[in-house]
Amino acid sequence: MTDHGRVDVHINDSAQHLSGILKPVLEATSPEETDDNVPTALSTSPAPMNIVIHIVGSRGDVQPFVSLGRVLENRYAHRVRIATHLVFKDFVEENGLEFFSIRGDPAELMAFMVKNPGLIPDLHTLGSGEIGKQKRGIHEILIGCWRSCTESGDGTGPGFGKYFDRSEPCAAQPFVADAIIANPPSFAHVHCAEKLGTPLHLMFTMPWSSTQAFPHPLVNIKSSNANHDVANFVSYTLVDMITWQGLGEVINKFRHKTLNLEPISVMWAPGLTNRLRVPFTYCWSPALIPKPKDWGSHISILGFYFLSLASAYKPDPALTEFLAAGPRSLYIGFGSIVVDNPDAMTKLIFKAIKLAGVRALVSKGWGGLGAHEVGKPDEVFMLGNIPHDWLFEHVSAVVHHGGAGTTAAGIAAGKPSVVVPFFGDQHFWGSMIARAGAGPAPIAYKDLTAELLAEQLRIALGPEALTKARELGARMSLEEGAET
Repeated sequence: MTDHGRVDVHINDSAQHLSGILKPVLEATSPEETDDNVPTALSTSPAPMNIVIHIVGSRGDVQPFVSLGRVLENRYAHRVRIATHLVFKDFVEENGLEFFSIRGDPAELMAFMVKNPGLIPDLHTLGSGEIGKQKRGIHEILIGCWRSCTESGDGTGPGFGKYFDRSEPCAAQPFVADAIIANPPSFAHVHCAEKLGTPLHLMFTMPWSSTQAFPHPLVNIKSSNANHDVANFVSYTLVDMITWQGLGEVINKFRHKTLNLEPISVMWAPGLTNRLRVPFTYCWSPALIPKPKDWGSHISILGFYFLSLASAYKPDPALTEFLAAGPRSLYIGFGSIVVDNPDAMTKLIFKAIKLAGVRALVSKGWGGLGAHEVGKPDEVFMLGNIPHDWLFEHVSAVVHHGGAGTTAAGIAAGKPSVVVPFFGDQHFWGSMIARAGAGPAPIAYKDLTAELLAEQLRIALGPEALTKARELGARMSLEEGAET
């Protein structure tokens, strides 16, 4: 386990056993499944359904599904319920969608992930009791996801947390899910679908289905004497196995005590949704990552899901004045990431801005950057919460953590990106940006210095990155992910 939150994997296949075992699987893709497989539109609109969407994560995880929910509701007249963390209640309801709280604190989760950026926590965390606390939090979310499939109200009423308590009458319109859409970290999805006998559609902003094309974003293959394609393919199973080793007990407790279903063997559980061919849609642009040839027709890549917020935004006059006062500024922000020492990170950013000789808009985010504005250069303007689709049209480049939502917004605006990954899939997105030529290679948060960041800024503002970013943005402008 590395400090940067990826699993270093060494694969020993000297006798080519893995290659032999997996050969039929790797060759199983039929010719008709090697196309891009964009689903054909229905000739008639489906009957209105109750659709619940389970989302665990940050605002960047929730926002694409709000965009999808609006399409499902406004175009197809489905009743859509967004089941996510309570902190996003206002955001969901402002966009005209029904909300249900599954509990869980995303800020707390982000802080935990920054300290323990990978699948395996460090020794200090193991001894501090944090693991038990996180497991209790996951169990709470599992219960919340199930309640969102079957209960009236928004999950915050008097009986909140007491699943079997029906003593409190609820005047809200009854809800029973006809279909479930979920991102994989919500974990309850396939189990709730099994209990209710309803269809499930998984959607995510990072690769989660086994492929020979690239390794799992959370795996760093250090060495392997196996075939390159085999190593990539196996990495997805390894991540699934590690996840189930950590959460299998919690999930089986949920299955048994809440859903009255049989537990799943830890040997059988990894790869379950793949074996069942659960429909899976990836919410990124095929212009950035085309569909791998070994993904079947039940897996599709349809483009980023964008939620337009720019038209309703009115900028602060002070921001407008700053933007007009000099050369175009770049943006620096890490969104929902919660860092241990925001003051130290702020000083590093301010120093890098001076070294690079640029103007910058710095977002405070959840991490509280620039909270005291001590030593803030005149070339810096501190930002609150501003829609990226408006803001990125007014900047020269984007420095961010590599979250899928911010990555998408930067590309859509045709702006080069500098990615400073903290954990999870963020390094993957930084690598994809660099592979497309729309920015430099990512530098992990723990390795960052003011000098390195200043050099990254110079590369991003160079002519090559600017040209590639504009080309990528132009191709993405033709896509309508949520509509498709």
